[in-house]
This record gives sequence, structure tokens and C-alpha cells, in this order.
Amino acid sequence: MRRVWRSAHPALVGHGEKDDLREVFMMYVDPPAPQPRQPGETPPSTGSGALDGQPRAWEFNPEYQRLVSAWQAVLPLLDTLTTSLDKGYQMGKDARTWDAPVGARYVGEIAEWRTRLGLYRQAVLTSISDVAADTPRWIPRATGAPHAFS
Repeated sequence: MRRVWRSAHPALVGHGEKDDLREVFMMYVDPPAPQPRQPGETPPSTGSGALDGQPRAWEFNPEYQRLVSAWQAVLPLLDTLTTSLDKGYQMGKDARTWDAPVGARYVGEIAEWRTRLGLYRQAVLTSISDVAADTPRWIPRATGAPHAFS
């Protein structure tokens, strides 16, 4: 599932009376998430080569699983922060909440924090996604190979 979220850019939010506030939204799409191991997923088949007859044991990469866990841990926290700021922003824009001219300044500051959180979110999720893209899902397991002399 692709998540698309919007953030008002603070430089593009007008300052002045509430009716004059202009919003221009920048759209972001979350990068691809690392995929957890699916039930019934099998490791890759062995390649063709001289050692085709040799069985190879595979295991799901613990480093990749750590990235999956990090993604699953950080995404709900970022969504909660985004929802909180969006709620405050919508309340701040409501004429019943702010009746004073200072309200526009507060709405502008909340918009700036929304943008900063959006950039932080993009940086965190992109870094996890980039490392996951470079990390193999399956790694060869060290097997106890028989030795002639023990």
C-alpha cells in the first residue's frame, strides 16, 4: 500500500487575516517498505554451477528482519505525530479557535512544523528503505560440513 500525505509549505502559507490564508500542498509518497517474510515463502533456489548437487541451507537475513521491525515500529509513531499536527492545524484555521490576529502566526508555525515533520519522515523512511534495498533477504546458513579430520 502506498501512503500519500500532504504538507503545507510555510513559505507558501499567507500571513494575515484568516480568510487570506493560502495553502499550497507538497505531495510526498512513502518509499517502498521492506517486506516481512511471508508464510510459506521459500528461500531462493540454488543457481547452476559446479556445486549444484550440494544442498545449501538458507536463512532469512536477521539484518533484513531488523529493518522490517524498524519500519513497523517507526511508521505508527510518525503517523501519530502527523495526525496530531494536522488536527492542531485544522483547529487553528477554524475561526472559532483563533479570534485574534496572532492566530495566523500560530497557524503558520504549525504549518512549518508539519513541513519539518514531513521532511524528517521522508528522511527516516527513505534511509530504512535504501538500506533494505541493499540488504539480501536470504543468506546462506553456516552448516556443519563434515571434515576429514576433526
